[in-house]
Amino acid sequence: MPYGQRVRIAHVSDCYLPRTGGIETQVRALALHQRDAGDSVRIITATAGMTASAVGNDIDSLPTSDRGAGTSLGEERVDGIPVHRLSMSIPFDLPIHLRTRREVSRVLSAHPVDVLHVHAGVISPFAWGAVRAAREHRIPVLVTVHSIWGEVARPSFWLSDRVLGWTRWGVQLSAVSEVAAKQIRAALPRSGEVLVIPNGIEPADWQVEPVPGISGVLRVVTVMRLAPRKRLFALLRIIRRAQRLLGPDGVIQATIVGDGPERTRAEAYARLRVAGGVQFTGRLDRPGILEQFAHADVYMQPSVKESFGIAALEARCAGLPVIARSEAGTAHFIRDGVEGLLADSDEQMAAALVQLARDRARLATLREHNASTWPEESWTQVLQAASLGYSAAIARTGSPSGSSA
Repeated sequence: MPYGQRVRIAHVSDCYLPRTGGIETQVRALALHQRDAGDSVRIITATAGMTASAVGNDIDSLPTSDRGAGTSLGEERVDGIPVHRLSMSIPFDLPIHLRTRREVSRVLSAHPVDVLHVHAGVISPFAWGAVRAAREHRIPVLVTVHSIWGEVARPSFWLSDRVLGWTRWGVQLSAVSEVAAKQIRAALPRSGEVLVIPNGIEPADWQVEPVPGISGVLRVVTVMRLAPRKRLFALLRIIRRAQRLLGPDGVIQATIVGDGPERTRAEAYARLRVAGGVQFTGRLDRPGILEQFAHADVYMQPSVKESFGIAALEARCAGLPVIARSEAGTAHFIRDGVEGLLADSDEQMAAALVQLARDRARLATLREHNASTWPEESWTQVLQAASLGYSAAIARTGSPSGSSA
């Protein structure tokens, strides 16, 4: 399905703005780029509505009738894109709906589309429920998994498929990296080809003018949510070990951007156990992150359950060499010795940090490559990958119902 052909797309995501996270940000960006490419795009989500103060002039609320007690079916325009909010009054504002299939079916009846693009994490009841509605309307479905299905999650998806049989409905599966795709193939060996549709980026938005540092000091930066899954304390131990290995040959200074439940404990640990100094900035907007990238020499990502790692890709576009674990999805765009260094263990990550602290020539070579070479995950390539995914979904289901293309 080459671009230049108008396609009607509905993106389905449990979470969307005003919630901000990896999936929400990527779905919004993908929808905006598709709209700019000429497609007709809308969003279907279980996340409750926004207020004008939350998004300024980007929202034009178009309320519709409620769909029963405690349930609202609302349509808003966010960034000029229709957003259908199928929300219920659920404790803790959980993005779920007890009648997902019925409510999504109503939206699809009122607004026919050529393809449904479902965005799923490890637990995405709303997104998977929307697949059932699409089946009733014979609408081709592309599912993009934005997480890694670990050993605990794989059996549940296998059982779900055995009970519901959704892979037999002609659903085309995809993932944001080859690492994530491999886990899907292991869980659902009869699902057919699992495509890779990576997260996208606008490389020019992340380019910086590097600020020279101090001789003998290696400046490390990372951007993450300060939660256990991101392995913040593992990062602090890696830096501590690297400083010990480096000895009197230099100093490692670290800046950690982000916030979360582990921040207070991590700050206390860093003060007592990590020499050289660790700065916690809290959460920053893009200009603030760019400033930190400009004052850094290397980016580190310690997480191992990272399906992609968009922050590492942003740092790579800023010219920073990336040190990451080899089993994470970051290996999709970081090649060992080219855009950074990949490690099989935390000990190897510490050794890689020491290596770059001592070998400034190699550090400069990695940085020059990243600064001068744009990654393949630019939006032009991602749009093409999504288009191929839609074509594959249509081929599995047949011609899109009511296609205007």
